[in-house]
Amino acid sequence: MKDPLVRALVVDHTAPGHLSLTDVPVPRPTAHETLVRVEAVSLNSGEVYQAIRPETPNGTQLGWDAAGVVIQQAADGSGPAEGTRVVTVGQAGWAELRATPANLLGTAPENADPGALSTIPVAGLSALRVLRRMGSLLGRRVMVTGASGGVGRYAVQLAARAGAHVVAISRSPAQADGLRNLGAQEVHSEPAAVRQPVSAVVDNVGGQYLVDAFASLSAGGTLFCVGRSSEADVMLSTDTLLGAEGPYGRSIHSFFLTGDPTTDFSADLTWLAGEIATGRLHPSISWRGPWTRHAEAVQLLLDGRLHGKAVLDLG
Repeated sequence: MKDPLVRALVVDHTAPGHLSLTDVPVPRPTAHETLVRVEAVSLNSGEVYQAIRPETPNGTQLGWDAAGVVIQQAADGSGPAEGTRVVTVGQAGWAELRATPANLLGTAPENADPGALSTIPVAGLSALRVLRRMGSLLGRRVMVTGASGGVGRYAVQLAARAGAHVVAISRSPAQADGLRNLGAQEVHSEPAAVRQPVSAVVDNVGGQYLVDAFASLSAGGTLFCVGRSSEADVMLSTDTLLGAEGPYGRSIHSFFLTGDPTTDFSADLTWLAGEIATGRLHPSISWRGPWTRHAEAVQLLLDGRLHGKAVLDLG
């Protein structure tokens, strides 16, 4: 007797967007994993670029962000009960079913839009957790590069709510009004255009943007490397790092959301889901369609024409 199958998006280098819908085995949850019926997923640039790399094997299942409904509670009693709406982070999420441990799953209000929830995991968690590492933001100038992207839009909203004067950096002039509506008080096309120092930076771009953003830091300021959408290397002089060129005591910190697999994201996912459901946070969905149109979404992302998140509904 053959194992039961479900549909999933897997790497296929012969298909448009290097992804194809195909049958894969139904996931077998361990005793501490909840089985979730996925209703919507969102795309992140990192996993899309992973899909198109020639060295990624055909058949690889990708996907960090997924939202849906619990259809089987974990055997050990952890996690939510059957019928609970949830948002999840992990691997192989672009599939009809996902097995998820309790630390990678948050509960959501029953009436929450699964598509909006699916934008939360990587983008929302990254923004929330990196801003917390900055300490109190009340009255401080905080720069967000790549502000029109998924992480950037959440960072702008959350920093503004924490009392920061948000300086948003976006290469697209058309995004300026939208970023101001999310809470940005300044919008510039590049970090070099910012004239007043900032005390902290959320950098999602890397390359020259990181160099110029670091130069804008005041004494003791901190830059957090969250993403590298430019795909460019960073060159900082030794004098700059030692403080001989510019204010003294500035620092650069790395950030990697899933560096520790034991990290418990459940409380943060649940809080973010509640904020999305009540409208206090905006999911910034810029493209949405059925997952049969995945190639279209992938190409828009690769072309740099997506600002915010792309969502695929499984339907």
